[in-house]
Amino acid sequence: MLKLLVFSACIALHSASSLPTPSSPTVFPRVRSFQGFLVTSEPIDYGDSSEGKGLVPKLKFNVTKEVKEYLTGPLLTVFVPSIYTLVFIISIPLNIAAILFFIGKIRPSKPAGIYMINLAVADLLFVSLLSFKISYHFNGNDWVFGSAMCRIVTSAFFLNMYCSILLIMCISVDRYLAVVYPIESRIWRSPLKAVAVCGFMWFLASVGVTPLLMSKQDLHLTLNITTCHDVLDINQIKDFYVYFFTIFTSIFFFVPLIVTTFCYVRIIQVLCSTSTVKHSKRTRAIVMAVIVFIIFVACFAPTNVILFTHYLQLTRGSSERSYMAYLLSVCIGSINCCLDPLIYYFGSSQCQKQVARILCCKAAADRRRASEYTSSSKMDTFQVNISDPYKKLMT
Repeated sequence: MLKLLVFSACIALHSASSLPTPSSPTVFPRVRSFQGFLVTSEPIDYGDSSEGKGLVPKLKFNVTKEVKEYLTGPLLTVFVPSIYTLVFIISIPLNIAAILFFIGKIRPSKPAGIYMINLAVADLLFVSLLSFKISYHFNGNDWVFGSAMCRIVTSAFFLNMYCSILLIMCISVDRYLAVVYPIESRIWRSPLKAVAVCGFMWFLASVGVTPLLMSKQDLHLTLNITTCHDVLDINQIKDFYVYFFTIFTSIFFFVPLIVTTFCYVRIIQVLCSTSTVKHSKRTRAIVMAVIVFIIFVACFAPTNVILFTHYLQLTRGSSERSYMAYLLSVCIGSINCCLDPLIYYFGSSQCQKQVARILCCKAAADRRRASEYTSSSKMDTFQVNISDPYKKLMT
């Protein structure tokens, strides 16, 4: 009996010693993105207690020294927003011009045109959201637009980026059908089906980012800044985010990557083996296919591979460096919004024909004006020669 009492006392002392003291912070072992730790010793705002609703604390989180250096360092506060600003300035007019030119001159009556105009809209919406990112990073990674706006901007940012990937995949499939199955694909490639496919791509991307829209994306830190999407507590749903982003990147990038790679490889093979097309046109088509594929891989592969790796690393511990690499790769990959109008619209043969037609009309008009000006200038010279003596008399 005495041994039982001593054993019970030891268990009680061990349990009491293992409880956290009031002064020690409660540590969340993992957060999505950078790691953060809840600080309970900070002053707490309990709200309006007169209505009986002041029992919910305003939580503040602390981060590691490495994360503090990332959040306050020049990479995130100078380099990233500078690149975003450059992309914003260049991409906005390019995509607007592409949309206006495409609707006004080319008229998207073919499936390829419908896919391309949807891609331009997705790129334009993506770039328009960069204004929030630019303000956020230049402001020292301090989000000042509110919690609801953080959720909206974050989900819309992912929505437009991955909808662009899906639409690029659709364009590659459409080109694959047109090149490899030129006769059979006439039944499959119709404007109505292209509109339906684009609508489904927008719907699929919207459903995919719904969890981001429904979950809290901002977090207040002891650095006196509020981050948006960069430091998040997922103590209660940590396992969900690990599975969510690995499945998300697999569906919205790795599957489109496989499909796009297959399509462009087959397109290049068919173009290389055909002899019915002029050598110059065939070479141009092959070069354009290679350029489009390289740009797609270079702009989107690093971002999604790092994101996929980042969430796999969360199961084993810290992943601050991988998330920092992800932020930089997203920044560099946003240049794709400047390249899409150049390679899909202004680089297309149809667009070039329209431009050549416009230039030819302008050249013909210039020649007419030049001939009219020549005849009129001869008459003016004759009149000047007659009036010169009169001018001299008036002086």
